[in-house]
Amino acid sequence: MGSDNGNTSLNMTNHSEDESIVSNNISVTFGALILSIVFLLGVPGNLFIIWSILARARKRSVTTLLILNLACADGCLMCLTIFFIIYLAKQNWIFGSVMCKLLFYLCNTNMYASIMIITLMSLHRLVAVMWPTYLTACTRRRTVLLVLGGLWIVVFLLALPALIFREEIKNDNGKERTVCATHHKSSKHVVFQYTLETVVGFLVPYVIIVSSYVCILRRLRQTMFKRWIRSENLIQAIIVTFCIFWLPYHSINIVQVVAALTPKESPLKKKLDDIWQSSRAVTSALAFISSCANPVLYAFAGRSYIKADGLAFMARLFEGTVLDYGARRGRQNRDVIRL
Repeated sequence: MGSDNGNTSLNMTNHSEDESIVSNNISVTFGALILSIVFLLGVPGNLFIIWSILARARKRSVTTLLILNLACADGCLMCLTIFFIIYLAKQNWIFGSVMCKLLFYLCNTNMYASIMIITLMSLHRLVAVMWPTYLTACTRRRTVLLVLGGLWIVVFLLALPALIFREEIKNDNGKERTVCATHHKSSKHVVFQYTLETVVGFLVPYVIIVSSYVCILRRLRQTMFKRWIRSENLIQAIIVTFCIFWLPYHSINIVQVVAALTPKESPLKKKLDDIWQSSRAVTSALAFISSCANPVLYAFAGRSYIKADGLAFMARLFEGTVLDYGARRGRQNRDVIRL
């Protein structure tokens, strides 16, 4: 593909993408409804988790610290949904170029942060179950904080393509409309951004997560540590929920990458473009659900604590994720965060 033809093709594609985001009334209505429910559930739900851990939890375990970071990332994202609801309702971007880049950058940051924190949860459980003698070295406060700090640095770097390629664009094709959409100057940029998102933000972490839990569940069945099952079920529910709501988004990423690599003359390209252009808004809205689903999962898992502990039931649930022998080892060293 020559550079001039490639740029023309990409400009046409971007034009269609920009319009597809806000011109399809059914997609817009469905997306706005999803985001409204997400906002109403996600903001108070994640704030309650943060409050429960900071104000009511008596034990600060590694799992609790990871859940706190996940709730902070999800809570910040939930607060941003009001901008996207207004965008869909007005079918016009009114917040300016800086907010266009910043809001979508923060959304991508949440995507990477969520999956990487969940991956850390799985690796932490793997070490605890398979190699408990190394647990003390892996859960020292300094080590945990350094890992989390490094994670957030990597997350902010990985999300940079969303900041670079997102632009405020004015369309003048008979209906004046301003949109906030990706604007790639070549097919290589399309392939780079969406391959990075799907491979680093989904496929690789899930291979690690699934592999970890295969080993964990085998060991649990062998040793019959029944008291661990509630904690394992909770984390597995978080993992499965994330997969369900992010899989459609990454599937559309793959479709768009294949479309970008398909010759312009091929009839397959038009079919693929139609698929991702008509589905991008809905799959993006579905991805937001994963950030409001965790508080619901925690509330369901901690329902047995509600009667006895009232508003502190969430804190008691998180304290219940401490593994017995991990807690005993934690008492031996004040610098160790218990499991």
